[in-house]
Amino acid sequence: MAFIPRHPSAAAALALLSVTGIAAVTVAASPPVPPAPGTSQASTTATPAPGASQAFTATVTPVSPDQLRHSWHRGCPVRPADLRMISMTYWGFDGRPHTGKMVINESVADQVVSVFRKLYGQRFPIRRMQPVEVYKGSDDASMAADNTSAFNCRRVGTTGNWSQHAYGLAIDVNTRENPYIHPYPGGTVDPPNAKGYVRRPLDRPGVINPGDDVVRAFEKIGWGWGGSWSTAKDYQHFSQNGR
Repeated sequence: MAFIPRHPSAAAALALLSVTGIAAVTVAASPPVPPAPGTSQASTTATPAPGASQAFTATVTPVSPDQLRHSWHRGCPVRPADLRMISMTYWGFDGRPHTGKMVINESVADQVVSVFRKLYGQRFPIRRMQPVEVYKGSDDASMAADNTSAFNCRRVGTTGNWSQHAYGLAIDVNTRENPYIHPYPGGTVDPPNAKGYVRRPLDRPGVINPGDDVVRAFEKIGWGWGGSWSTAKDYQHFSQNGR
């Protein structure tokens, strides 16, 4: 959920990043969430990183149009060539390292890797990390599945404005633990299965609170948090321009 951003410059890049290992820790689990449409729970729950490695790793590679059949279309404000696929490790709610994927704007790929490297070091749990393409471009389905994702070529509600996600310059983190609270009517919650996570501060795994490690990690790269908005509260949302 975002508003009009500036158009980013595009550049061809390919990066390979890795850091040293971190010890495992047990993190309390939350109730199950629905899988992606047309797939089983087993196929959408993140799988352990190859070799059960506990080191954070990240690779950044180009994205082809075939990887964006549902989440990109002609007329979008960025080209597939402007985007990158990050494959990186994260801590799951099961206390184990997993490998996820995220599509992001090439111009911020290295910065985003630095954020998730910090979150990995802090053992911040993430439910799952899959491109919105897995959910056929449906923001609602991705949110209901408690998915952490970035690029999705969509507009903001009925405003007609491009979302920051349409530029690959916004990320939603743990969408169930960090819901979007509409200012009206009556503070409707998205996703609907997140009503138990409205209050802040809230001391539960995967929840983002004002001034916490997650907010500070994104602030370090200059990104703003939707949880600080004055009317609607978008606790899952971080973006380059803060909207």
